[in-house]
Amino acid sequence: MASLAELFEAVLESVRDVSPRPLSVSQLRAVVALDRHDGVNLRELAEQLDSTPPLVSRLCDRLEAVGFLERLPSARSRRELTLRLSDRGRAYLRDLRARRRERVQTLLAKMSPAGRAALSAGLREYRDLADADGDPPGTR
Repeated sequence: MASLAELFEAVLESVRDVSPRPLSVSQLRAVVALDRHDGVNLRELAEQLDSTPPLVSRLCDRLEAVGFLERLPSARSRRELTLRLSDRGRAYLRDLRARRRERVQTLLAKMSPAGRAALSAGLREYRDLADADGDPPGTR
């Protein structure tokens, strides 16, 4: 079982090798979280990333500096800010996903039909189990 988990992790890493530059892994996780949960505040983003507000605030500073994040006044409270991906952040994420999808499709095309069918069945079962268990915040 451990060797299968290692193999699965290696496969995931090969797709991650499509560079997320100019972002770090932590910044990329934040961008993905903001894409999924548009308009959250700092505390909510920190919860999604399983981090602390001060660390996430610095992470947001860096994302704002590269033009990927917008901090807007909150409709709920004058003391709160709403975090949103900028158009540049959304374009970056679309491009990264397209490059990763292209990498996966290239490798899948090289697999045998039987290998693709087995992989598809296994990944569906894995996804269904993950959905049933409820993954921790920020892991999917």
